[in-house]
Amino acid sequence: MEKFKRHLVTAALPYANGPVHIGHLAGNFLPADIYARYLRANKKDVKFICGTDEHGVPITIRAMKEGVTPQDIVDKYHHIINESLKEMGISFDIFSRTSNQVHHETSQAFFKKLYDNHLFEEKESEQYFDEEKQTFLADRYITGTCPKCANPNAYGDQCEKCGSALSPDELINPKSTLSSSIPQKKVTKHWYLPLQNYEAWLKQWILEDHKEWKNNVYGQCKSWLDNGLQSRAMTRDSTWGVKVPLPDADGKVLYVWFDAPIGYISATKELTAQWSDYWCKDDTQLVHFLGKDNIVFHCIIFPAMLKAHGGFVLPDNVPANEFLNLEGEKVSTSRNWAVWVDEYVKDFPDMQDALRYVLCANAPENKDNDFTWKDFQERVNSELVAILGNFVNRTFVLVHKLCKGKVPPFHLAKKDATDDALFEKIKSTKQNIASSIETYKFREALFSVIDLAREGNKYLQEKEPWKKGDDQESIDNSLHMCLQLCANLAIYMNPFLPFTAQKLCRLMKVVDRMLDWENGGSLKLLNTGYPMQAPELLFKKIEDEDIIRQVEKLHQAAKPYIGETEKNNEQVIIHPIKPEITFEDFDKIDLRVGKIVHAEKVEKADKLLKLTIDLGNEQRTVVSGIAMHYTPDEIIGLQVSVVANLAPRKMRGIESKGMILMAEDEKGKLIFINPHGEAMNGSMVK
Repeated sequence: MEKFKRHLVTAALPYANGPVHIGHLAGNFLPADIYARYLRANKKDVKFICGTDEHGVPITIRAMKEGVTPQDIVDKYHHIINESLKEMGISFDIFSRTSNQVHHETSQAFFKKLYDNHLFEEKESEQYFDEEKQTFLADRYITGTCPKCANPNAYGDQCEKCGSALSPDELINPKSTLSSSIPQKKVTKHWYLPLQNYEAWLKQWILEDHKEWKNNVYGQCKSWLDNGLQSRAMTRDSTWGVKVPLPDADGKVLYVWFDAPIGYISATKELTAQWSDYWCKDDTQLVHFLGKDNIVFHCIIFPAMLKAHGGFVLPDNVPANEFLNLEGEKVSTSRNWAVWVDEYVKDFPDMQDALRYVLCANAPENKDNDFTWKDFQERVNSELVAILGNFVNRTFVLVHKLCKGKVPPFHLAKKDATDDALFEKIKSTKQNIASSIETYKFREALFSVIDLAREGNKYLQEKEPWKKGDDQESIDNSLHMCLQLCANLAIYMNPFLPFTAQKLCRLMKVVDRMLDWENGGSLKLLNTGYPMQAPELLFKKIEDEDIIRQVEKLHQAAKPYIGETEKNNEQVIIHPIKPEITFEDFDKIDLRVGKIVHAEKVEKADKLLKLTIDLGNEQRTVVSGIAMHYTPDEIIGLQVSVVANLAPRKMRGIESKGMILMAEDEKGKLIFINPHGEAMNGSMVK
C-alpha cells in the first residue's frame, strides 16, 4: 500500500430500479466503506466513488410496470438508495448518477476514441423485433417457456425459477412483454469490442501478474480466459440511455455494461477538477468492490476497454464477495424475498452498527453465506452487547463509582504482568487489524476487535477493582488501563462501527481526531484527571418479539414462485425447496399428533391465536399465526400435527412450546396438516 500516493475505491453501481437490500450492503458497499474509512484514518489520499446505474433494461421494465417514464423511476430510486446508504454510514465522497450530463459526455468521448482508432467491429445480426410497438426487444423484454425447467415465465436472458442463463432463441413460444405479440427477427447493426484481441494481454495481467487476487475472482477470470473470449456488443437498440455518438446510429445507445463502469470516471470528474490524477497516474491504487456476478465486467471487459483507450490506471485488486442468502433461500427482488435497507433503518432506529457488525461478521468473503434474523439477534446480543458493550459499560460504571468519574492515574510501582500483557494485546491487535484490512479480510479484522474487548472483560474480571477496598492505587491502575483500552477500541472499531466509535468518543469527551489510526496502540490517549461522561449503553439488546416481527414480515411480503400444472396449464404457487438436509437432521424432529382443546385470541395481536394442545401425557401452549384464517371456535377439537421438540420462545409475552404444521391452498389460506382418521393424542408422526 505504501507504493501508492492515491487510492480510488469504487463500489458497484446499483440499478436505480428499486431500493437496496442487505445483500448489496454485504457484497460491496460495506467492505468498500470499511476500506475507505481505514485509508482515511491512515491519512491517505482516497476518493470513494459510487452512484446509480440508470440505463439498464430493468429501469425501463420497472417504468413500464408502474406506468411512468424511465426518468421518473431513476429519480425516485436514486433518492431512496442514496438516503438508505447515508443512513447506514456508507461514506462516499460522491454518489453520482449515470443520467448526469457529465457522464453522457464522458461515455460518448470514450466510445468515439475507440471508434476513431478502428477498434470496434461493425456487425449486422438478427434480433427480435416487436412489430406492434415498432421496436427492437432487449432480452428482458422477451418471455417464454424455459427449455430447461418448463417455467412459462422465463426471460430472454435468464430463468428465475431454475437459474439457467438463456438467450431469446432458446425460449419456447417467445413473446414480447411490451405487447404480448409474437416477436419477429429483424436485421440490426451494432458495434462490437473484439475481446479476443486482448486475451493474451489479459492472461498475462491477471493470471501471471495478479495471482494474489481472491480465489473466486482469479478462478472465474481463468475460466473465462481458458474458454476463449469473443466479440461483445457495445451498443443496443433503445431510446433510453447514452446515445451512440455516430451519424448513422439513430435509435441506438451504448450498451449498459459499456457506459456503467465509465460512471466511475465521470463521477470522479464531477467530484474534483484533479480527476485525472486518480485515473491516469500510475501511483494510484484502484480497487473495485462488487459481488461475484460483476466479476467478468470489472476484471475482463472494463480493463479491456481501458487498455484499448489507453492512459488509464487498471484495477490493483477486485475483492469480489460471494452472495448473501436470506433465511436459507437466495435473495430475490422479484419475489420481494429481501431485507430492504430503507425499511431496516425505520424498524431499528439508531441500530445501523448492529447491522453493519452482523453483515461484516457473516460476510460472504469466500463462499455464499446465509443471513437469518435469529443469527442477527444472537450476534448482537452475545457479541456486541455481552462482550464489547459490556466491557465499556462496566468500565464507565466503575470509574464513576470508584474514581469519581475521572481518569485515574497509573502508578508504575503497582504495574504487573497482567497490565503488560494487556498492553501487548492492544499493540498486536492494531497490527492484526491493519494486516487483515489491507488484504481484504474484513471478517478477520472485525474478530480482532471483538477479541480485544473480550480480553478487556477477562482483565477486568481478574483485577476485580470492586474488591480492592482501600487499595486505591490498584483500583486506579486497573481502571486506567480499561479506559485506555476503551479509547483504543474506538480507534479500531471506527472503520466497522463508525456510529459506535463516535458515541464512545462522546462518552470519553475526546475529539474525532483521536480516531486517527496512528493513535492506536498507545496508553496515553486519555489524560489523568480528565472527567468522563456518565455511563450509557453502547448497544440495545434485540428481543424475541423484534425477530418474530421481522420473520413474519419477510414471509408475508414475499411473492411465491409461479409454475404450471401439467394437466391444465393453470398457474400454481411453487415455493423453492430449502437446502438439502441429512436423514440425521430430519430424525431430530419429533412430530406428534395433538388435539386443540382450547383456543383464544392473543391480546393486541391480530394474527395470533393462543392454543392449548393435548399431547396425550401433557397439555402444551402453542402460539400460532392463524388468526386471520380461523376463529377460535372453529378449530377446537381438531387433531393437528405438532413439532413437539421445538425450543420454546416467547411471543407477545406468552411462551410457545411447539409449532403446528400448516400448508396453503390455492387461494393462500392456511390449512391444517392433520392425521387421516382419529389418531391417539401424543402418537408419533412417522
